[in-house]
Amino acid sequence: MNISVVIPLLNEQESLKELHDWIATVMQSNRFSYEIIFIDDGSTDDSWKTIEELSRKDINVKGIRFLRNFGKSQALHAGFAKAQGEVVITMDADLQDNPEEIPELYHMIANDKFDLVSGWKKKRYDSVLSKNMPSKLFNWAARKTSGVKLHDFNCGLKAYNKNVVKNIDVHGEMHRYIPVLSKNAGFANIGEKVVLHQARKYGTTKFGMNRFVHGFLDLVTIWFISRFGRRPMHLFGALGVLMFFIGFAFTLYLGIDKLFFNTAGRLITARPQFYIALSTMIIGTQFFIAGFLGEIILRTKEGKKRYLVKDELNL
Repeated sequence: MNISVVIPLLNEQESLKELHDWIATVMQSNRFSYEIIFIDDGSTDDSWKTIEELSRKDINVKGIRFLRNFGKSQALHAGFAKAQGEVVITMDADLQDNPEEIPELYHMIANDKFDLVSGWKKKRYDSVLSKNMPSKLFNWAARKTSGVKLHDFNCGLKAYNKNVVKNIDVHGEMHRYIPVLSKNAGFANIGEKVVLHQARKYGTTKFGMNRFVHGFLDLVTIWFISRFGRRPMHLFGALGVLMFFIGFAFTLYLGIDKLFFNTAGRLITARPQFYIALSTMIIGTQFFIAGFLGEIILRTKEGKKRYLVKDELNL
């Protein structure tokens, strides 16, 4: 199979048939073998009913329905697990991503040997204040922190070599940072393509300003995981040893001063250095224990279900 199109969605019933017809037209005109995997992330409208109707008419349409809303990252994870195509395309279901971009994205992966190609919505049809400006700030911070030189990390239109999606772990809300996850996994040949962005035709956006706050917090998380995720003791242990050493130095100073120089008989507990020593030694011990526990958890963690599937179609 040439292409798997993975489409996570939440309450996008109005756009699904039009999106399917558009994708099918592009695939058939380019003679691609393909599948379209819709992941219904707990929709409360008739999105799943529409997917069932499309599946009955088109054997290339497959579906996964979550028991409730688990988030876009979990939807992508489920789609990636089921994808069979040599190239996997992800796109949003709101018709703002243009399926006409698929052939060139496919050839960039299949012929130019990119591991991942990310879309760049250079010209956007979103609100300047609520989306464009925060998005630019977010993307700048992501570039500086991760070292991945992309203009639009959050673009839903991306293409992947099959090996990438089968070897990265998308969880939490890390779908924004799939290029960073790919780089950390060793798939560093990452490209970018300017793609057409269209105004939303149906419904309203599911994202508010809070997604950028969450995005920055996730950015800190992924920076930490990429640097110390496999060796938490290297960070917490080093901080613990440093803090404990500071506390021990103050304790040694107080002991020597008390024994040899404190002629006035001043109590050690009356001196501020005592509380500095006590606090830093306690904090240092806690840091060291945190690193030790992190190492234990890292070596004993087991895979857990991140979502519950209610129905599947053609899978």
